[in-house]
Amino acid sequence: MNVQNSVAFVTGANRGIGRAYVEALLQAGVRRIYATARSIETLQDLVALAPDRIMPIALDVTDLDRVNATAQTAQDVTLLINNAGVIGSGGLFTPKSVETAQWEMNTNYFGTLSMVRAFAPILKRNGGGAIVNMLSVVSVANAPVFGSYSASKAALHSLTQDIRAELAAQGTQVVGVFPGPVDTAMTEGLPGDKAEPSNVAQAVLQAVEKGIEDVYPDPVSQGAFAAIAEPLKAVEKMFAGWMPQ
Repeated sequence: MNVQNSVAFVTGANRGIGRAYVEALLQAGVRRIYATARSIETLQDLVALAPDRIMPIALDVTDLDRVNATAQTAQDVTLLINNAGVIGSGGLFTPKSVETAQWEMNTNYFGTLSMVRAFAPILKRNGGGAIVNMLSVVSVANAPVFGSYSASKAALHSLTQDIRAELAAQGTQVVGVFPGPVDTAMTEGLPGDKAEPSNVAQAVLQAVEKGIEDVYPDPVSQGAFAAIAEPLKAVEKMFAGWMPQ
């Protein structure tokens, strides 16, 4: 799709990769951006970049009623970027590990599912459009201590493949993004090199325009998937062929 002609909707837009998406979309010249965060006040300086094109919305993706109501006010969307996500730590055997896992699954998996269900009919009416889901390298290999976060991203990876197959008939492009560590508040304290959020956002928008389904936007991601990307994609396509006609 042509990003410049799109109307975008970005969840978790107030910082990190979400903010980078909004800035990259502005540079691409999109007509309108719906930028969301749980607190609308955290979007004020972002909106100031282009108040005529950025529409701030208070949205918690775990609130199904709010998701559906928001979709009713954004009927012109052609590009949905599911960026909102959370991460806990401490391992699986800490006192709050079950609560942490539920929080991560509710946001990263069920929140994204709710967004896709709400916006898929809108994208269909607007010609198909595209959906971007933020996954992670830990979608395919668990990172200890961040075990339940990894599990939530693995679930989202699987869900993304199903969304891609189910929405193919309506012409909706579905892009999965698998970054390694990115220099955001979520990775504070993690050692090693981290990708710049702006580089991730630019790589994803280029993939949307080129029709690329899986994006490995940094050296860690590219190294992790170098030997497995093609076999994984082949299995996905084989299973997608089982879709009833």
